[in-house]
Amino acid sequence: MNDKKDIQDKTIQERMAEEELVKEKIDDQGRKWRKTYFGGGEHFKNWLAQCKELGEVEVEEVDSTGYKCFEEGGEKLYRIWLRIDAAKQDDLF
Repeated sequence: MNDKKDIQDKTIQERMAEEELVKEKIDDQGRKWRKTYFGGGEHFKNWLAQCKELGEVEVEEVDSTGYKCFEEGGEKLYRIWLRIDAAKQDDLF
């Protein structure tokens, strides 16, 4: 089954529950990234600016299928991934 069809067959509750499980990822260089935000619009812009102050940022666009407010508004949906260097991480956590 292709990804788009699989997404369309899921309820919004299932999609949100799956998204809650997405917390970290490891990139090709073996570096660990933490998901710090999931959403869009003005909130996304604010979060992105703040995350850039904390460390290296990667933005991933997510399929908004099933998220009615994003679909109807034509808005994009994003994840913000943050990689904080060890020295800063000790200060934050």
